[in-house]
Amino acid sequence: MAIFEQVNAGIKAAMLARDKVRLTALQGIKAELLLIKTQPGNNGEVTDENALKTLVRMAKQRKESAQIYTEQNRPDLAEEELAQAAVVEEFLPKPLTEEELVAALKDIIAQTGAQGMKDMGKVMGLATKQLAGRADGKAISTKVRELLA
Repeated sequence: MAIFEQVNAGIKAAMLARDKVRLTALQGIKAELLLIKTQPGNNGEVTDENALKTLVRMAKQRKESAQIYTEQNRPDLAEEELAQAAVVEEFLPKPLTEEELVAALKDIIAQTGAQGMKDMGKVMGLATKQLAGRADGKAISTKVRELLA
């Protein structure tokens, strides 16, 4: 089942369960996915790849907002943002451990035939596509630098 259909099913279930926080988070996800659907060049479709990029961004935004609320001594708002981030993360693939990330990057380096730092762009391009939603771009970049150095 595609992510868009999973979100729609989740909205129905949240309505029946009267789960307000979950419903709000799912409606936010659906709104973002509908924006993707209406953008030119997407042919009225939401691919799982586009949806994953959006979900990663949304989860990151929620966590950053929660951190700001915590710093401003607003635990009530921070708690709500973290709850919504948890709902968004349910639709993301399981994140890679550090060992899995290193193994995946070594495979990508072997595929591209990268020899040193001059080939970092090739490796990063392929790695960000293959590991989208499963690893943070910053973590990928750091590990690629270590492996190519």
